[in-house]
Amino acid sequence: MGALLFLTKRLYLYRLWERMIKTTVKKLEKSEVAIEGVIEASVFMSYEDKALAHIGTRMELPGFRPGKVPAEMVKQNINDMMLLEEMAERAITSAYAEMLEQEKIDAIGRPEISITKIARGNDLEFTIKTAVLPEINLPDYTQIAKEENAKEEYKKEVVIEEADIEKVLLDLRKMRAHQDLHKDDAPGAPHAEHPEPEEKDLPAVDDEFAKSIGKFENVAELKAKVAENLKTEKETENKDKCRLAIIEKLLEKTEAEIPEILTVSEEDKLLYRLEADVTQMGFKFDEYLKQVGKTEADLRTEWRPEAEKRAKLAMIIHRLMEKENLKPSDEEIQKEVDALLNMYKDADPIRARAYVEQMMGNEKVFNFLESL
Repeated sequence: MGALLFLTKRLYLYRLWERMIKTTVKKLEKSEVAIEGVIEASVFMSYEDKALAHIGTRMELPGFRPGKVPAEMVKQNINDMMLLEEMAERAITSAYAEMLEQEKIDAIGRPEISITKIARGNDLEFTIKTAVLPEINLPDYTQIAKEENAKEEYKKEVVIEEADIEKVLLDLRKMRAHQDLHKDDAPGAPHAEHPEPEEKDLPAVDDEFAKSIGKFENVAELKAKVAENLKTEKETENKDKCRLAIIEKLLEKTEAEIPEILTVSEEDKLLYRLEADVTQMGFKFDEYLKQVGKTEADLRTEWRPEAEKRAKLAMIIHRLMEKENLKPSDEEIQKEVDALLNMYKDADPIRARAYVEQMMGNEKVFNFLESL
């Protein structure tokens, strides 16, 4: 009886969803599909409160604390199209997973979304282009992983020498000396030039020095922590080397067609990372490109082989998750997505979810391969 009730409820929800969201799927070249969708006006408009709340977290108005602007004030101080676009993003994000499930689409990578019709009180129309996992012939990944995991070079016990610890302590002493030299500089002013302190001028490694570095009672505690951190770092290096060796073998022995949308998505990630690094250094990205004498198109051409490699690896990991039932649960994913969106208020929810799914999936697959 319980199973029948569940199926009846599921059928009711599916029919309700069908009335609210209509989709048409078109197959494209290179293992891609286009989902043309329509979200009923009443459903689309129901996202207004959530959209206003999200915009409000980023808005600052006189008389209100940052992020605490009431919804009505938010609405009065933004362009209506901006609000509608935020509503559209949230409506499509909420419906995307259900669309894939109902249409039986095995999507991979970040989708490309285009709004084709948007107006207050009207149905929302859009197109989503996404890659679907093509046929992929995996090699004997268990054997590959076992062979790499068994190699002695990755299993050597990590030994931290006293000289390793002393090198870190020397760096800490130099850092503290540098801070002391600039302690009287005016806030925000450029640092005055000072000669590099000689070793005899560096602070002594004693209990007072240890306490100034962190929550350490004495030098012995500081040294123990340095040794622990060095050991963890070297163990992680060995683990990463083993992972990289497994990845290279899988890439070499796997046959698959790579969807163009996945390759372009990987190029986008590389471009975004470079732009973020350049901006963080205080340069404008356009000026940086002029200095190096390259265009964005030039960079994409240079990165194409690496982007294809990354795209192929994403496909391999996706297939391994399916075959070994390693996909993270919706609860696990949503928890991390919520934490990410809470930290980065302006983040795109669809991109955030795609990023979290990829990171969590990667870790589960690599943990599985390392356990063989």
